[in-house]
Amino acid sequence: MTLSKDDVAHDVRIKTEAAGEISLRYYDLDTRDSSVVEPVETPLVMLHGGGPGASSWSNFGSALEGFAADFRTILVDQPGFGASDKPPVVGNYYRFAGDAVIALLDELGLEKVHLLGNSLGGGTAMRIALTYPDRVGRLVLMGPGGLSLNLFHADPTEGVQRLMDFSGNPTREALRAFISTMVVNQKLVTDELVEERFADATAPGAREAMASMGWSFYNPETAEDGMLWREAHQLKHHTLLTWGREDRVNPLDGAFPALKLIPKAQLHVFPRCGHWAQIEAADEFREIAVAFLKRHSVKRHRERTPEEKP
Repeated sequence: MTLSKDDVAHDVRIKTEAAGEISLRYYDLDTRDSSVVEPVETPLVMLHGGGPGASSWSNFGSALEGFAADFRTILVDQPGFGASDKPPVVGNYYRFAGDAVIALLDELGLEKVHLLGNSLGGGTAMRIALTYPDRVGRLVLMGPGGLSLNLFHADPTEGVQRLMDFSGNPTREALRAFISTMVVNQKLVTDELVEERFADATAPGAREAMASMGWSFYNPETAEDGMLWREAHQLKHHTLLTWGREDRVNPLDGAFPALKLIPKAQLHVFPRCGHWAQIEAADEFREIAVAFLKRHSVKRHRERTPEEKP
């Protein structure tokens, strides 16, 4: 079928301590065979990256149908992005967004979910797992922000520098230069994609939201809370780290501290692939991620029979 974003789009009001009452946009799809689906199957929440014009649909819309065949799959526009509200960031963005995602899960009645996060969304996913460990099953982190620690590459990386260039000079040319660092296959950088993301990146409140988010990682009062690599050893969840070998935003050498520090981490590297593995290596990415998530076991409790009771 041809999936329309309007058919699966929802808006919900949530309340968090930092942001007050705000609206979040999410996309929800589950196409599993209801006659064979286990009712305890853990849903999957996908969290997008943070470049100009980013949203859950731009990052994961093309992947939604494939994942929804195996899991109830929910794409979330994090605060400040897409069709969600764009309040000023209070504290570090990962914690700010993570608390909003938890409020959304509460609103949807979801006790536990798997989290799949790309770049900025990877940082949000990890912060959620650290702060609310019982709410998370397994983690798939794609070139995650905050956890990636460059061993050999200079900061800012090429992709981050292009992002900063756009922030200072928000033109279509600057946006195209940024998007070009996301992928190896430059045929994916279409005029349609540039126009779509440019419209989102220059929508009312979008630039201010981007600046507020970015400042939370540079402000001395909040920056250290975003250095998730310092807390990686505390992460107890099974974690799949995925990286494009040619990632020019969070380069591959940044994966190795995380692989070393996270007790239950494993790493998969996609060849000839940049920062958008879910797009550039779509089929392989889905196969590997689904297989990893399906190994998650949910403890089931049953009532003991009279013979078994003491």
